[in-house]
Amino acid sequence: MKVEDFNKYHFDNPEIYQAFEKFTFEAIRSGRTHFSSEMVINRLRWYTQIEARNDQFKINNNYKAFYSRLFEDLHPEHKGFFNKRTSIADSVVNA
Repeated sequence: MKVEDFNKYHFDNPEIYQAFEKFTFEAIRSGRTHFSSEMVINRLRWYTQIEARNDQFKINNNYKAFYSRLFEDLHPEHKGFFNKRTSIADSVVNA
């Protein structure tokens, strides 16, 4: 996985992070204090393919680490919401 690949994907698809953020806040409002970024990504897949009927949408599982860290970096009050392992994303996003 190359950092450049994620950066390009993120730049080309800003709506993906917006949906990731939306679904993460739904989880937070439901009372969750910890959650899996994989579940958020899978919710994104459901939303785009079933609800929005966009079969063109694809997201690499390796991007979970980047999106979870980006969320916590932009919303430091929720730092620790996602369970994380050491990742190359740690060097890119200061979460």
